[in-house]
Amino acid sequence: MDNSMLGVLDSLPEEDKIKMNALVEQLQLRDSLRMYNSLVERCFTDCVESFRRKTLDKQEETCVKRCAEKFLKHSMRVGMRFAELNQGTATQD
Repeated sequence: MDNSMLGVLDSLPEEDKIKMNALVEQLQLRDSLRMYNSLVERCFTDCVESFRRKTLDKQEETCVKRCAEKFLKHSMRVGMRFAELNQGTATQD
């Protein structure tokens, strides 16, 4: 968020600030759930091959762990890059 946007938010009445915070929290929760669901779907599709047992076999378990680690590392890297770009944009204003 740039400084002009922060100034606008600071000038809002307290009730509106509370509503904005609630909206932001709701959007963050939605995005987190989407990311989690995407992770589960991708890793399940890529790694689980059969339903012969109640538990994953060793190969499937290893695959799921690697898949989840890669997905989370990628998400963190994208988030960091996005933050860098945001900071660069904010300093240009």
